Amino acid sequence: MRVTAKGEYATQAVLHLTRQYPDVVTIQDISQRHHIPLKYLEQILLELKHGGILESKRGVHGGYTLARHPNKISVGEVLRIVDGAFTESSCTHARERLGAECAEGENCGLRQLWQNVQDAVEKILFETTFEDVRRSTERPHRPQTLARLSL
Repeated sequence: MRVTAKGEYATQAVLHLTRQYPDVVTIQDISQRHHIPLKYLEQILLELKHGGILESKRGVHGGYTLARHPNKISVGEVLRIVDGAFTESSCTHARERLGAECAEGENCGLRQLWQNVQDAVEKILFETTFEDVRRSTERPHRPQTLARLSL
């Protein structure tokens, strides 16, 4: 699995907003707290707004808040909005980028293995909500949802 810097920043911002939910938080607050360049964060938050994750409020007390309760927003949904696909195998990468085909074709056992890995990663990411992540950080001695990540 490969999460880009953009994906990491997006998840940090959404987790920050989860901890403040339902309050409105300024973009400057998120930027300073997580050391995310302001202009880059603006682009990310706009994508998340268009994706239905965030709402923005204008004015003196403006900023961003979650569009839905944190238990209705999965980590996978956020990553899909900003990063697209989560995993790709070298087989897939070679086919798409280089136009090369696997010598084994459809009979390659690795192709199915990589698909199984992708399916497992996506299942975890889409079943884990930001409320789950918030709760796991409040109880560091008994992480519930994040324990599922151990393979």
